[in-house]
Amino acid sequence: MSCFSLRKIFFAVFGAFALCCSAFAGEAKTLDLSSIKGGEVIEEKMLDTYGENSFFTLSEIPDDVWKRMQGNTYQDNPFIKREDLRYLRLLHVDHENKVRLGEMVCNRAIAEDLREIFFILYKNKYAIEHILLADDFDADDEIQMGANNTSCFVFRFITGSDFLSYHARGLAVDLNPRTNPYCKLKKDGSLFVQPKNSGEYCERDEDFLFKIDKEDLAYKLFISHGFTWGGEWKTLKDFCHFEKEIMK
Repeated sequence: MSCFSLRKIFFAVFGAFALCCSAFAGEAKTLDLSSIKGGEVIEEKMLDTYGENSFFTLSEIPDDVWKRMQGNTYQDNPFIKREDLRYLRLLHVDHENKVRLGEMVCNRAIAEDLREIFFILYKNKYAIEHILLADDFDADDEIQMGANNTSCFVFRFITGSDFLSYHARGLAVDLNPRTNPYCKLKKDGSLFVQPKNSGEYCERDEDFLFKIDKEDLAYKLFISHGFTWGGEWKTLKDFCHFEKEIMK
């Protein structure tokens, strides 16, 4: 086993232990850092003052976030209600090695999974370009994916069907989607790609920043938490997509 693999395992174990033992276990709030907006750089001094764990919070949807979601990621519907969702704030390391605050709305059933996964990714300095609410992009998939934004909840139906997408239930995460696009070969032989500026990344033989494959730490973490990966689908590939089936 390589030193790099051992390092990943060490941080995964350390990260899970630290997260489970942290003072903010459950949904309890500790420090009020709500004035910090999603996407802001978190300086080392602030990390030293408050501690990394204080930035990994889980709560019900705050009123100001719920207001932002209306008519964007959230539409009135009989399937998903406010109480089914949770609001995550977390840290991530961007492509310039800067630590930033991220925001995410997800189903409450996977909220703890995601907090642990992203904590371990952060501790391993795993590069994620943006983690912002899709509402910041008018809930437009093409726009936010083109910006390489990592997100979870967007209420919508699967294109051309009456079935809810996993994103509509807050049970799917798209991670670095511009460099891990949705790629489908159409019947006429042409390639459908989303986002549109990502055709080159449908070819997975080359190494590049943000690439997800089976050796990737994010892949291993999501799979270990019971998610499935769109990069393993047969009829199409959705390389950014991780989803989890929840038994009711």
